Amino acid sequence: MCGIAGLWNPFNYEHDNDKYVHQMAAQLLHRGPDGRGFHIDANEGIAMAHTRLSIIDLDTGNQPIHDRYARLTLTANGEFYDYKRIRGLLAADGFDFVTKSDNEIALKLYRKHGLAFVDYLRGEFAFSLFDATNKQLILVRDRFGIRPLFYHLTDEAVYYGSEIKSLLAHPHVPRKISAKSQLHQMMQVMVPGDTLFENIHALKPGHMLIIRQNNNRLEVEEKCYWDADFPHDGEHAPRTDEAHIEAVREALIESVALRLEADVPVACYLSGGIDSCSILGMASSIQQSPVKAFTISFDDARYDEAAIATEMADRCGADQDILNVSASDLYGQHFEKAIWHSERTFYNTLGVAKMLMSRHVTDHQFKVVITGEGSDEFFGGYAAFKRDMFIHDPSYHSEQMDAQLRASNQVFSGSVLAEKTVSHPAFEDVMGFTPSWIQPWMLVLEQVKPLLANTFLEELGDYDPVNAIAYSLDKTKLDGRHPLDKAQYTWIKTMLEGQILSWGGDRVDMANSLESRPAFLDHHVTELAATLPPHVRIRNGVEKWVLREAMKHLLPEVLYQREKFAFMAPPAHTDQQKTQAINTLLDKHLSPERISQTGILNPKAFNSMLRNYRESSDHTLQTRQDIILNHAIGLHAIDDMFMQHRVAGGFR
Repeated sequence: MCGIAGLWNPFNYEHDNDKYVHQMAAQLLHRGPDGRGFHIDANEGIAMAHTRLSIIDLDTGNQPIHDRYARLTLTANGEFYDYKRIRGLLAADGFDFVTKSDNEIALKLYRKHGLAFVDYLRGEFAFSLFDATNKQLILVRDRFGIRPLFYHLTDEAVYYGSEIKSLLAHPHVPRKISAKSQLHQMMQVMVPGDTLFENIHALKPGHMLIIRQNNNRLEVEEKCYWDADFPHDGEHAPRTDEAHIEAVREALIESVALRLEADVPVACYLSGGIDSCSILGMASSIQQSPVKAFTISFDDARYDEAAIATEMADRCGADQDILNVSASDLYGQHFEKAIWHSERTFYNTLGVAKMLMSRHVTDHQFKVVITGEGSDEFFGGYAAFKRDMFIHDPSYHSEQMDAQLRASNQVFSGSVLAEKTVSHPAFEDVMGFTPSWIQPWMLVLEQVKPLLANTFLEELGDYDPVNAIAYSLDKTKLDGRHPLDKAQYTWIKTMLEGQILSWGGDRVDMANSLESRPAFLDHHVTELAATLPPHVRIRNGVEKWVLREAMKHLLPEVLYQREKFAFMAPPAHTDQQKTQAINTLLDKHLSPERISQTGILNPKAFNSMLRNYRESSDHTLQTRQDIILNHAIGLHAIDDMFMQHRVAGGFR
């Protein structure tokens, strides 16, 4: 796990770029505190930077890594699994290696397979590969966007980095916030590939960017090399139940075993959910010594899962460490620091709690944790997925089951599930129905629109964010698919990368130099999961049925029987201390003067909403308004940090 940054300008390379690429790297020291490396060649117009977090090949794995024979240079962030086997095959094929690093296999695979080399890479990664012979720079991001990578393009140059702040350290990268993206962040859901900043793009998951020198300009090709692919309805794998269970079990055991590979100790995140408990159970079975397990405990029993996590830790003999997170921990400077590292807003302070946990883990001298993200996405874990099965699949239709689902998720009303059904013509066109997962955010948007300033609305014009999200999706991946597959695919393409893996994953983990490895997002596991028939993923209202059965003998009975419970921090309105803490942030970032200066909100309308929020006793309404307040604080804090420079140097 590391940070990468760089630029390529083969036509007009400036001498000051040497200084600027060092500045870009300096913004990524939290991603790689163990060392810095540079490849700067003014003749080729290339400058590449790497900040290292040493996990594999502690002695010879410094980067950039070169292949002198082929004139290739690599800087990589992340891990390539099964690299020892691949390295052995390549060595037997005549390729020489100069390090013991997992990352070096990418250079040799590129020499052997050309651009098809990405098909042979397994893991979580974002990297740059410069091919001096063929005059091309290749940027690659893993299949799910577990590792971040951003870029800015002109006709003559490309700038890239693991985080947007590294790009903004170069004076030629524009620093302008997009009104459309601000609206998207107020409603939570981004368009894939967009960021908060105009003309700074996120490389999409499963994509590569090939930038070639062509006469006096750069020629750019964006190529999708992998996408989640669910079979057409009725064409799922025809295995028996036992065969499905065994296939899932084998794939997951292999994935966890690969992610235990490191030259430093590896721990596990442990909540009270099936996913992280399964990971811990498998890791404890594979590893010969007790596994270190880190658990977050909230000061609100309705949201706290520490007791179940402890039962799991006791069952498998893990060495559990519990971090107690209180109301005051989730706001103030911690909230602002999470915003700085995430470079976007968030609807819930779970990301803040996870950032505090990553600091706690590194304080205990761990650099790597295995996590449970991705299980809900591919095994049908979210309540919204179940609801779409109940409503849109005739064989599952049941008003009673839908009512039970709403009742069991009442504490999350206003965020996880919408309290009423809403639809949008664009989603009806693209997939035949409006997925339940986006409906809460559409209701947030309904409440946001009356709060916006007139000048902001004028800048937006007739822009429809839900329309933009729907039409960003590949309709060919939705046509003819089962409703559950459609719901899962649309979430995977939007919220998995834009939420779960960003401000809920890499960005807050790497704020404290911690590498997270989500074993369920091994693409061998996900490709298997996509072939499972819907009724194997969700059976008789039981989500992740096949996973429960595959892990049955590793899990405590209470967890095996338990319904999915969203891992979420308690919203601000649920506790007086939290309310006081968020009020302090409101006073700082959303004073009438700051609202007028930033120009997003109408001060009168916002203050009216704030009064209603403080006087209301409606949990659903207050949860939704908590969401709006979190986003509004976040957008104004970002303006402070990145545009007004009121926070000097950001947070480190």
